[in-house]
Amino acid sequence: MDALAFSSTCTAFNSASCHRESLATSRRHSRSRFGISPPRSTVSCRLVEPLKSNNGSTPDFKFLNENAFPGALTVPSMVNAGSKYDTRLRIFSGTANLSLAQEIASYLGLQLGKIKIKRFADGEIYVQLQESVRGCDVYLVQPTCPPANENLMELLVMIDACRRASAKNITAVIPYFGYARADRKTQGRESIAAKLVANLITEAGANRVIACDLHSGQSMGYFDIPVDHVYGQPVILDYLASKTICSNDLVVVSPDVGGVARARAFAKKLSDAPLAIVDKRRHGHNVAEVMNLIGDVKGKVAVMVDDMIDTAGTIAKGAELLHQEGAREVYACSTHAVFSPPAIERLSSGLFQEVIVTNTIPVLEQNFPQLTVLSVANLLGETIWRVHDDRSVGYEQPYSSLDID
Repeated sequence: MDALAFSSTCTAFNSASCHRESLATSRRHSRSRFGISPPRSTVSCRLVEPLKSNNGSTPDFKFLNENAFPGALTVPSMVNAGSKYDTRLRIFSGTANLSLAQEIASYLGLQLGKIKIKRFADGEIYVQLQESVRGCDVYLVQPTCPPANENLMELLVMIDACRRASAKNITAVIPYFGYARADRKTQGRESIAAKLVANLITEAGANRVIACDLHSGQSMGYFDIPVDHVYGQPVILDYLASKTICSNDLVVVSPDVGGVARARAFAKKLSDAPLAIVDKRRHGHNVAEVMNLIGDVKGKVAVMVDDMIDTAGTIAKGAELLHQEGAREVYACSTHAVFSPPAIERLSSGLFQEVIVTNTIPVLEQNFPQLTVLSVANLLGETIWRVHDDRSVGYEQPYSSLDID
């Protein structure tokens, strides 16, 4: 190739390059003129004055407006690093125990999530979340207390609504787990309803369950998802410790043989008090007959411990026997106040010095002079936070388990 031809080729190449640059510049001006923003992969900077460099050092770039890129320079994990709580933790409540859910949210420094729950004319339940939960850790507070079937179905529909709203994790917080007493077959052709309810909660879409004082420990094994079993007895222990009762006068009483392990653990925490057992024979559901007493209660303050009080037949007949055996005072302590009729009449008949329960089930409309209601909101709130923060629930917190074996 001669010099003239080579020069012509270079001229053509340079002309094509200039033409491409001109087209690119024209496109940019056209986008700017018609309000079309540049692609996201490009970043344009406008300099007020020429770049200055001292002795070859790297120039110092400064953004003209820090609000031009909101959040672009902020590491997500450092947002509100001083706050204990984050926006991915959401608490929702069903209609079963709204006051407890509000106390839990208050402990966590949060507001209850907005949710719409209503019932149609035929009794069907409708649930709609009023805010986004996409990618959030959702905690649904709903005890399956009376009416048990209504509240259980409401919990299942709430779980399904959260699952379809793309919640990251769904935890069912069940302060009182209904159907827990149907945990085994005592006769032929009986159902094990506790296992059935566990399957329903799991299939609805729950990823975890937080339960308080299950009727029996084996109920945790009915779930195919993690279960955090929280004991409400420490709340009652703290209250009893504040009363002026001499430890030498105390005796802890189990109202039946099945609650011996619970009563023994309670007595160990209560200044290692002695233990007594009421032996009873049950002839039918919600019908109990006291037979005899194992242990000495004469002249002592008897503290009867149970996980729940339903019709109060067991604990009332036990209190009668304790008084017959010479007990000076009788206290009834229970986590779950089911209070099915005629429980109020039996508990307020003068057999008990005080009836101490917690608010896992709302009892505001069933008050009587001897009743004392303690709150487990801080206990459940701390458990929720530790689960959310991937921390141990049982061994580091003051509300540790009672080591029931």
